[in-house]
Amino acid sequence: MKIATVYAVLLVLLLGAAAAALAVGHGDLSDPSMRVALLELRATRVAAALLAGAALAVGGVVLQGVFRNPLVSPSILGTTAGASLGGQVALLTLAWGSAGAHLPTEMVVPFGCLVGAALSLIIVLAFCRERTGTLMLILTGFILSSLFLALGGFATSLAQDQWDVGRAVVSFTLGGVAGTSLHQVFAAVPFVVLGLLASWGWSGTLDILLSGEDEARTLGVSVGQARRWTVVWVAVLTSAAIALGGNVAFVGLVVPHVLRPIVGVRHRRLIPAAALLGATFLVGCDLITRIIPSRSELPLGVVTGIIGAPIFLFLLARSYREALHG
Repeated sequence: MKIATVYAVLLVLLLGAAAAALAVGHGDLSDPSMRVALLELRATRVAAALLAGAALAVGGVVLQGVFRNPLVSPSILGTTAGASLGGQVALLTLAWGSAGAHLPTEMVVPFGCLVGAALSLIIVLAFCRERTGTLMLILTGFILSSLFLALGGFATSLAQDQWDVGRAVVSFTLGGVAGTSLHQVFAAVPFVVLGLLASWGWSGTLDILLSGEDEARTLGVSVGQARRWTVVWVAVLTSAAIALGGNVAFVGLVVPHVLRPIVGVRHRRLIPAAALLGATFLVGCDLITRIIPSRSELPLGVVTGIIGAPIFLFLLARSYREALHG
């Protein structure tokens, strides 16, 4: 299948998912007095899911290329957990009345996510030297993730003193775009677009890194510099995604695996395709949260996990069978 055809199919799928998400949801579009407000709310959700899905999928592609490991996801660096912790702390400080004096209320949580991701990024970059092995970076990210998740659990326990605050923190942790405002979407757009373009700009280097670090050095690639910059751009993408949709799992892990057999491993083709499919996947999952009958809306992170885990297991089983018979 030609790459242009793949892009066209992915774009049609994305437009179809977005159109369905605009048409389906709570409220009646046939009511003229509510139609504009409902469409605006749904369009905001679609935009948030689209941006977050594209950011997480491309982050997964880039990290899997840097580490030459198909099991790597954006959460491996610790920036995802750091951004999540920053959002949780922002919710607590907002509830305690110690935030929002210098920022609009709706921007406090995204700002907290960026600060948390930046803190994690600074620590990761401190270990990211020219001769630092990938195992060292993975272990650093794992330790940071464990630390930030533990601190996030502590923040969640503190939030239980107030029912509404506890509910907000748990909802943020489980993921969702229902409460995302239009201002938050506009604030995230520059980060996502910049991260996507920068990641695409490193496509050639990522292709060379697939051949191994020693081979890349002989071809003139500064492995340490490439690793540092790709880590920075993935941190930018993941922090923006967390600020928009909270914790959403499996997007950055599943989407690259789905696309590689179709578009190949060249990152100049893979990154745009991942952005389109990641956006489609998360918009579709958000649509599912609204159509499942329940008293309260199902968290987006739960839906992506329920759908993503079986897909990933199927892809792994298929790869294993192909390896045995290949």
